[in-house]
Amino acid sequence: MVRIEHIGIAVKDIAAANKVYGALLGYEHYKTETVASEGVTTSFFRCGESKIELLEATSADSPIAKFIEKRGEGIHHLAFYVNDIRAEMKRLKDEGFTLLSEEPKRGADNKLVAFLHPRSANGVLVELCQEIDAELMEQ
Repeated sequence: MVRIEHIGIAVKDIAAANKVYGALLGYEHYKTETVASEGVTTSFFRCGESKIELLEATSADSPIAKFIEKRGEGIHHLAFYVNDIRAEMKRLKDEGFTLLSEEPKRGADNKLVAFLHPRSANGVLVELCQEIDAELMEQ
């Protein structure tokens, strides 16, 4: 693990949340992106070396919609930047952590991502992420 890459926050209304976090941080978000495969629209704020990622569901059956229905708005996940996502997934699996997928997938902000089940990390959904480059896409 290199650093905390971002903290994901589930929100009901991304436009309203952008105003709240813009006022809180003192500057506007730098990017909004929809990840259709995850049923989510994201908005990113830089915060030092890390980011805040706001997550709004795009459908009632998306993971974010289910999260908000069950727990309300709030922190959804903690993401760590890694240099080699596949090696880190193997290391964590060997350590006894439960992965939610066997292979990383394309996520927001030009990243490959993989998640650890919250049961493996004291109730916290942990995301691993690595910048996508041409070499990674060939693997």
